[in-house]
Amino acid sequence: MSIDGYLDDAAQERLLLSNEADFDRVDEVRSGCDAILVGATTIRQDDPRLLVRSAERRAARVARGEAANPLKVTVTGRCDIDPTARFFTVGDVDKLVYCASSTCDSARKRLGDVATVVDAGDPIDLSGVLADLSGRGVRRLMVEGGGTMHTQFLTAGFVDELQLVVAPFFVGDSRAPRFVGDGDFPWGPRRRATLADVRQIGDVVLLRYALSDRYDPR
Repeated sequence: MSIDGYLDDAAQERLLLSNEADFDRVDEVRSGCDAILVGATTIRQDDPRLLVRSAERRAARVARGEAANPLKVTVTGRCDIDPTARFFTVGDVDKLVYCASSTCDSARKRLGDVATVVDAGDPIDLSGVLADLSGRGVRRLMVEGGGTMHTQFLTAGFVDELQLVVAPFFVGDSRAPRFVGDGDFPWGPRRRATLADVRQIGDVVLLRYALSDRYDPR
């Protein structure tokens, strides 16, 4: 995020907050996860690939008996997602779409050829999503964004570790998406999060916060 807490600016072109060294660090984190989750808005706006970029890291996953890339996961209420998005078309890996009960039928018609559509309740129950992922063998889930997903997971207390990278500039535009929205966060002034690590990576700073007793710094 920017110094003033934004994930992007209000322009159409994607704002790059990080640098190549940190992108490589994120790639390393991805390679150690069982699944990567983003919200449907992130798919529509950023069209992410959500793959491990490094051939060596993909090979290491295969050597451990895993797929070359983590499972791709998204959560959506309206299921207004393009089936030709790179989330679905790039990478030989399973894709899961958790959607509201009321949209499941239309979601399966729209996305059934490119993903597995799962009924997540109405309203969507994140605890049910996590239980279903656990049943599919997911032990380490990486929630990459965007702000709505960050807010929902953090306010629900489902996050073990927060990796927050701060870019050295201000966005200064209230129209831009923020890191999190309004919510009742467990870690307020009366319950401070534990700062586990601080690292400078070029011109950005990585802050790692432990947010649960399950936190594993590896």
